[in-house]
Amino acid sequence: MGCTRPLERVAAALGKLEVAPTCFVAAQDVSCGGVLWALPALLSNGLLAHQDKHFRLPKGYYSLIHIFVLAGLMALARIKSLEGLRYCPPGEWGKLLGLDRIPEVRTMRAKLSLLAQGEVREWSAQLSRAWMEADPELAGRLYVDGHVRVYHGAQTPLPKRYVSRERLCLRGTTDYWVNDRAGQPFFVISRAPNEGLISVLRREIVPRLLKEVPGQPASEALEASKGHLRLHRFALIFDREGYSPVLFQEMLDLFIACYTYRKQPGEDWPESEFSEHTVQLSHGQEVKMKLAERGVWLGGLLWVREIRKLTPSGHQVAIVSTDFITPIAPMAAHMFARWSQENFFKYTGEHFGLDRLVEYQTEPLSAPVEVVNPAWRKLTSGIKTQVAKLARKRAQFGALSLEGQPEAVEVETYQQKKSQLQEEAQQMDKELEELKENRRQVAHHIPVDQLPEKERFVQLAWAKKHLVDMIKMIAYRSETALAVILRAHLSNSDEARSLLREIFRTEADLMPDETAGTLTIRLHHLANPVSDERARKLAEELTAAEVTFPGTNLRLIYELVSA
Repeated sequence: MGCTRPLERVAAALGKLEVAPTCFVAAQDVSCGGVLWALPALLSNGLLAHQDKHFRLPKGYYSLIHIFVLAGLMALARIKSLEGLRYCPPGEWGKLLGLDRIPEVRTMRAKLSLLAQGEVREWSAQLSRAWMEADPELAGRLYVDGHVRVYHGAQTPLPKRYVSRERLCLRGTTDYWVNDRAGQPFFVISRAPNEGLISVLRREIVPRLLKEVPGQPASEALEASKGHLRLHRFALIFDREGYSPVLFQEMLDLFIACYTYRKQPGEDWPESEFSEHTVQLSHGQEVKMKLAERGVWLGGLLWVREIRKLTPSGHQVAIVSTDFITPIAPMAAHMFARWSQENFFKYTGEHFGLDRLVEYQTEPLSAPVEVVNPAWRKLTSGIKTQVAKLARKRAQFGALSLEGQPEAVEVETYQQKKSQLQEEAQQMDKELEELKENRRQVAHHIPVDQLPEKERFVQLAWAKKHLVDMIKMIAYRSETALAVILRAHLSNSDEARSLLREIFRTEADLMPDETAGTLTIRLHHLANPVSDERARKLAEELTAAEVTFPGTNLRLIYELVSA
């Protein structure tokens, strides 16, 4: 369907063609042609960076450029899975790539599988470093959070973990994301064992950041600043899952500042301590907040700053940090910008299919790990149940009383019930101690290979998923970059992404001019004149970038179909 270059396809099938040349033809009303308006942003965010160094494809009709550009455009056009290509007109999409048609689903799967055999980890690390170096200020404060990717398959019994968005314990893997203040991702680490944020921070995230974060102060300056006003290499911001005074001290020894919400903050502070501050949020908006600050000993281990925000309802939000240099208002802004990461999870899950399964393959765990002993977990569950039963029994004992002038029979009945409840409580208390003693004799963690046969698990194949995730990260960063351009021309900045989604879905005319060396992409009119005007402003910015379509000498020109 849509094949108009049969000689080249036959040559490719016989191994006589290195790659099909990118050749555009004039076309009108191309479906989803507006998605090409995102191409300059995709290229500037590294979609085709370092490919020849890390990936190889055998000779064939489709090249590395074709596959990567198609995958990036699919993400922005909200085609959330490879299966979605079955319902896209292949000839129309082929025109967007300068081909007669795009690959069918099984071909695309095969190409991605070949790419997954390349240096995916090295490519993603190189992109991450480039993104950090492009904006060292944003890379100085990093937001870390875990996102559970639920697995409903039957290939392996992955450990269960709590999924907050569904309020259930479900099987899956946990992806630990590192984002900037605006919610843009730098990299992700996927873990099949349920190790927890603190363990992953210590073992994988912090060692990597120490090597990759740009603009870190020199060692001499760090050592000279020891004390309460010490410098820090960068700051880590996370939710209560990472709350640990021991971890804070470890990070402080490495000159890394930590921000998080405080667990069990205690009594409310007097409202007289709070004063109004102007806080600038991540997108430049300024809001008023009532803030107060104290220095506190945390866990008897270290001295930290505690900042509280007083909400209109009277609730106090407690923040603790080992950053003693930043003023109170910017600190509050940094902590509350953590919601940009939550918004990233929600938006990419809904629009980019972040949690979708890419393939069904599994592979052995990359390193031996220890997991919670099922026997220990079962005993712990029994202890919690017994504690709840004992509490109810003691409540019944305490609530049983005599009132007024009881008769002798009532007193006797009361004494019997009291005695019976006390005996039952003592028996339950004894059973509870036995359960606790049994748990002391059971190891809390055991190696994976010592799990019962039915509970042993392997990890889902990560390379192909990681490759697709990186392309989706590039697509999200590209859309964010375009949204920043549009926000300057919008009265309501929240409408920027909605307008971009409309542009990506809109038809366009493709007008190549080999003599002039240009490819004009003329977008059809949008829903109203106001949107058209905003699109013209975006077109001017994109054309001024003077981007060349990959694999050709055609400079991209963006405009609407008529003035």
